[in-house]
Amino acid sequence: MTFWPTKVILKDLCHALRWYNHIKSYQKQKASLPGVKKALGQYGPAGVEDATDSKPEDDDDDDIDLFGSDEEEETEEAKKLKEERLAAYNEKKSKKPTLIAKSSILLDVKPWDDETDMAKLEECVRTIQMDGLVWGSSKLVPVGYGIRKLQIQCVVEDDKVGTDQLEEQITAFEDYVQSMDVAAFNKI
Repeated sequence: MTFWPTKVILKDLCHALRWYNHIKSYQKQKASLPGVKKALGQYGPAGVEDATDSKPEDDDDDDIDLFGSDEEEETEEAKKLKEERLAAYNEKKSKKPTLIAKSSILLDVKPWDDETDMAKLEECVRTIQMDGLVWGSSKLVPVGYGIRKLQIQCVVEDDKVGTDQLEEQITAFEDYVQSMDVAAFNKI
Protein backbone atom coordinates (compact mmCIF):
# COMPACT_ATOMS: atom_id res chain seq x y z
CA MET A 1 0.00 0.00 0.00
CA THR A 2 2.30 2.72 -1.25
CA PHE A 3 0.82 6.15 -1.72
CA TRP A 4 3.87 7.90 -3.12
CA PRO A 5 5.66 7.05 -6.30
CA THR A 6 9.06 5.73 -5.26
CA LYS A 7 11.17 7.31 -8.01
CA VAL A 8 10.10 10.85 -7.14
CA ILE A 9 10.54 10.18 -3.44
CA LEU A 10 14.00 8.76 -3.80
CA LYS A 11 15.28 12.03 -5.22
CA ASP A 12 13.32 14.68 -3.32
CA LEU A 13 11.85 13.05 -0.21
CA CYS A 14 14.22 10.26 0.74
CA HIS A 15 13.99 11.02 4.44
CA ALA A 16 10.21 11.04 4.39
CA LEU A 17 10.25 7.66 2.65
CA ARG A 18 12.52 6.23 5.32
CA TRP A 19 10.18 7.50 8.03
CA TYR A 20 7.14 6.08 6.22
CA ASN A 21 8.74 2.63 5.88
CA HIS A 22 9.76 2.72 9.52
CA ILE A 23 6.22 3.48 10.72
CA LYS A 24 4.81 0.90 8.32
CA SER A 25 7.02 -1.77 9.93
CA TYR A 26 5.24 -1.20 13.25
CA GLN A 27 1.90 -2.07 11.71
CA LYS A 28 3.26 -5.55 11.01
CA GLN A 29 4.41 -5.90 14.62
CA LYS A 30 1.11 -4.61 16.04
CA ALA A 31 -0.71 -7.81 15.14
CA SER A 32 1.91 -9.92 16.90
CA LEU A 33 1.86 -8.01 20.24
CA PRO A 34 0.40 -10.12 23.07
CA GLY A 35 -2.33 -8.86 25.39
CA VAL A 36 -5.92 -7.79 25.37
CA LYS A 37 -7.07 -4.29 24.69
CA LYS A 38 -8.55 -2.70 27.84
CA ALA A 39 -10.40 0.49 28.59
CA LEU A 40 -8.16 3.49 29.11
CA GLY A 41 -9.02 3.82 32.81
CA GLN A 42 -7.84 0.28 33.59
CA TYR A 43 -4.21 1.07 32.81
CA GLY A 44 -2.00 2.57 35.49
CA PRO A 45 -1.87 1.95 39.25
CA ALA A 46 -4.40 -0.37 40.86
CA GLY A 47 -7.56 1.21 42.27
CA VAL A 48 -7.59 4.16 39.90
CA GLU A 49 -10.89 4.50 38.14
CA ASP A 50 -11.37 5.57 34.57
CA ALA A 51 -11.71 9.32 34.35
CA THR A 52 -14.61 8.99 31.94
CA ASP A 53 -16.57 6.69 34.29
CA SER A 54 -16.27 8.79 37.45
CA LYS A 55 -18.63 11.60 38.34
CA PRO A 56 -17.25 15.12 38.21
CA GLU A 57 -16.31 16.15 41.74
CA ASP A 58 -16.17 19.62 43.20
CA ASP A 59 -12.97 21.35 42.12
CA ASP A 60 -10.65 22.14 45.01
CA ASP A 61 -8.51 24.21 42.68
CA ASP A 62 -10.74 27.22 43.28
CA ASP A 63 -9.47 27.38 46.86
CA ILE A 64 -5.87 27.90 45.75
CA ASP A 65 -4.98 31.38 44.60
CA LEU A 66 -1.63 31.05 42.86
CA PHE A 67 -1.12 34.77 42.33
CA GLY A 68 -2.67 36.01 45.53
CA SER A 69 -1.00 36.81 48.80
CA ASP A 70 0.30 34.14 51.13
CA GLU A 71 -1.24 35.84 54.13
CA GLU A 72 -3.73 33.72 55.94
CA GLU A 73 -5.38 34.19 59.26
CA GLU A 74 -2.88 33.45 61.98
CA THR A 75 -3.87 31.48 65.00
CA GLU A 76 -3.11 32.71 68.50
CA GLU A 77 -0.39 30.08 68.89
CA ALA A 78 1.29 31.17 65.67
CA LYS A 79 1.21 34.82 66.77
CA LYS A 80 2.73 33.97 70.16
CA LEU A 81 5.43 31.84 68.54
CA LYS A 82 6.25 34.63 66.11
CA GLU A 83 6.50 37.19 68.93
CA GLU A 84 8.74 34.88 70.97
CA ARG A 85 11.07 34.36 68.04
CA LEU A 86 11.25 38.10 67.34
CA ALA A 87 12.03 38.80 70.99
CA ALA A 88 14.77 36.14 71.02
CA TYR A 89 16.26 37.55 67.80
CA ASN A 90 16.27 41.13 69.11
CA GLU A 91 17.85 40.01 72.39
CA LYS A 92 20.58 38.11 70.54
CA LYS A 93 21.16 41.06 68.22
CA SER A 94 21.48 43.51 71.13
CA LYS A 95 24.25 41.41 72.74
CA LYS A 96 26.30 41.44 69.54
CA PRO A 97 29.00 44.14 69.62
CA THR A 98 28.59 46.85 67.04
CA LEU A 99 31.36 47.53 64.59
CA ILE A 100 32.96 50.93 65.09
CA ALA A 101 34.18 52.53 61.86
CA LYS A 102 37.69 53.95 62.28
CA SER A 103 40.08 55.71 59.97
CA SER A 104 43.80 56.32 59.97
CA ILE A 105 44.66 59.85 58.86
CA LEU A 106 48.08 61.27 57.99
CA LEU A 107 48.10 65.06 58.33
CA ASP A 108 50.57 67.58 56.88
CA VAL A 109 50.77 70.68 59.08
CA LYS A 110 52.68 73.52 57.40
CA PRO A 111 54.32 76.31 59.41
CA TRP A 112 54.58 79.98 58.41
CA ASP A 113 58.34 80.02 57.85
CA ASP A 114 61.64 78.40 58.76
CA GLU A 115 61.82 80.26 62.10
CA THR A 116 58.64 78.61 63.48
CA ASP A 117 59.31 76.45 66.54
CA MET A 118 58.31 72.98 65.27
CA ALA A 119 58.45 71.38 68.75
CA LYS A 120 55.93 73.95 70.00
CA LEU A 121 53.83 73.39 66.86
CA GLU A 122 53.68 69.65 67.52
CA GLU A 123 52.87 70.26 71.18
CA CYS A 124 49.97 72.53 70.20
CA VAL A 125 48.58 69.97 67.75
CA ARG A 126 48.77 67.17 70.33
CA THR A 127 46.83 69.29 72.87
CA ILE A 128 43.72 68.79 70.76
CA GLN A 129 41.72 66.14 72.59
CA MET A 130 38.42 64.78 71.36
CA ASP A 131 36.38 61.67 72.06
CA GLY A 132 37.38 59.14 69.39
CA LEU A 133 40.75 60.76 68.53
CA VAL A 134 44.11 59.12 69.20
CA TRP A 135 47.36 60.77 68.13
CA GLY A 136 50.13 58.62 66.71
CA SER A 137 53.67 59.11 65.54
CA SER A 138 54.99 62.25 63.93
CA LYS A 139 58.03 63.41 61.97
CA LEU A 140 59.42 66.54 60.41
CA VAL A 141 59.62 66.42 56.62
CA PRO A 142 61.76 68.94 54.71
CA VAL A 143 59.84 71.04 52.20
CA GLY A 144 62.59 73.30 50.85
CA TYR A 145 64.73 76.35 51.72
CA GLY A 146 65.12 75.11 55.30
CA ILE A 147 61.38 74.88 55.89
CA ARG A 148 60.04 71.66 57.35
CA LYS A 149 56.45 70.52 57.78
CA LEU A 150 55.01 68.38 60.55
CA GLN A 151 53.62 65.05 59.40
CA ILE A 152 51.48 63.52 62.16
CA GLN A 153 49.30 60.44 62.21
CA CYS A 154 46.02 59.97 64.08
CA VAL A 155 43.27 57.38 64.37
CA VAL A 156 39.70 58.66 64.52
CA GLU A 157 36.27 57.15 64.96
CA ASP A 158 34.33 58.24 61.89
CA ASP A 159 31.08 58.96 63.74
CA LYS A 160 32.73 61.18 66.38
CA VAL A 161 35.54 63.04 64.62
CA GLY A 162 35.67 64.56 61.14
CA THR A 163 38.57 65.96 59.16
CA ASP A 164 36.85 69.36 59.04
CA GLN A 165 36.79 69.52 62.83
CA LEU A 166 40.48 68.62 62.97
CA GLU A 167 41.37 71.25 60.38
CA GLU A 168 39.47 73.97 62.24
CA GLN A 169 41.15 73.20 65.54
CA ILE A 170 44.66 72.84 64.09
CA THR A 171 44.47 76.03 62.02
CA ALA A 172 43.25 77.86 65.13
CA PHE A 173 46.93 78.02 66.21
CA GLU A 174 47.54 80.98 63.89
CA ASP A 175 50.94 81.84 65.34
CA TYR A 176 52.41 78.49 64.26
CA VAL A 177 50.20 76.96 61.54
CA GLN A 178 49.82 78.33 58.02
CA SER A 179 47.69 75.45 56.64
CA MET A 180 46.86 71.81 57.08
CA ASP A 181 46.32 69.07 54.48
CA VAL A 182 45.22 65.45 54.62
CA ALA A 183 48.12 63.45 53.14
CA ALA A 184 46.51 60.00 53.51
CA PHE A 185 43.12 58.72 54.64
CA ASN A 186 42.66 54.97 55.19
CA LYS A 187 39.68 53.10 56.59
CA ILE A 188 40.54 50.56 59.27
